[in-house]
This record gives sequence, C-alpha cells and structure tokens, in this order.
Amino acid sequence: MKHVTVVLAALLAGLISQPAAAADRFVMDKAHTNVAFLINHLGYSNMLGQFQDFEGEFVFDKGAVGNSRITLTIRTASIDTDHEARDKHLRSPDFFNALEFPTMTFTSTGVAKTGDNTGRVTGDLTLLGITHPVTLDVTFNKMAPHPIPYYKGVMVAGFSARGTLKRSAFGMKYGLPSLGDEITLILEVEGHGK
Repeated sequence: MKHVTVVLAALLAGLISQPAAAADRFVMDKAHTNVAFLINHLGYSNMLGQFQDFEGEFVFDKGAVGNSRITLTIRTASIDTDHEARDKHLRSPDFFNALEFPTMTFTSTGVAKTGDNTGRVTGDLTLLGITHPVTLDVTFNKMAPHPIPYYKGVMVAGFSARGTLKRSAFGMKYGLPSLGDEITLILEVEGHGK
C-alpha cells in the first residue's frame, strides 16, 4: 500500500514554475524513491513497511494542470517489513496474495493545485483485483538539473506524498480489528526527466 501508492507528481504541472524547456516526463528513480506504509499493531505501535520493487512515471503540463498524470506499478511480493517470517505471511492469501495478484497499480484520475508548493492527486488503486479511489496530499520539494556530473543535463524532480486507505475496502480483512484497518501511505519520490 505504501506504495500507493506513490505517485503524485502529476501535480507538478501546477506546482513548478520552470522554464519552458523543462522536461515534462519523469521516470521514478528507484534508488531514491520510497513507497512505504504504516499500520497499527494491536494498539501498541505503528509498523513501518515498504515495497522494494516498483516502477512509475509522471507527466505534468504547466499550462493545464488537469492534463498531468501519474502511474505506478508495485510488485506485491517485494513487501519488506524487516522481518522475514512476517513478510512471508504478508505475501500469503491472508494479505497481499502475491502469487495470484503479483502487482498493484495506481493510475491518477485528477490533479489539483492547493498551494504554492502543494497539491492533491486523486487516482484509482487496484489491489487484490479490487479498484477504489485514493487521494494523496503532495508537497513539491524541488526541480533542478542533477548536480552530479555523471548525470549532466538530467532534470530531476522530487516530492513527498501522504494519504490513507482502508485495507478492508480491498478485501484484506485478516486480523481486524486488532491489526489496523487504516493504512497510512508514505511516498518520497525522485524522478529523472526523459
């Protein structure tokens, strides 16, 4: 779920004031992107997890924010909570059922500017074969040419996004109500211009 979805920079269209020559398509840099989530564990703590294998891209239109878009595909078997036995259980039919549903996807359906550096991305999340809308609040961090000479000429855009969803809405009901139903989505994204 973290990685829900992700994925938001579509709103960069209206959040960035860059010269017309700026790239309008970005591919997520997996080495500097985190698709993470928090879930409450029995009321004692909030467990942090993330997905290690994903791919995504975003396009923005500075002149027409509504034309911006983002897509993200996450491989559910890549879930990582830093605990091998728990991760194996999370891949099972009790949770992500990674064999039957190897991916979950997020596709934006709308982008709205909410402030100078903030916006809201709405999209469809498909998990366990069920699709529901998810909204992400996004903060645009920076867009500039990459400072490392190896990447000379590559434009990089970065943003942070947060959102919530109910896992039970996607049919993931194992452990309720002791294990949290509301999932907090945490996305930290860098994209390289193409």
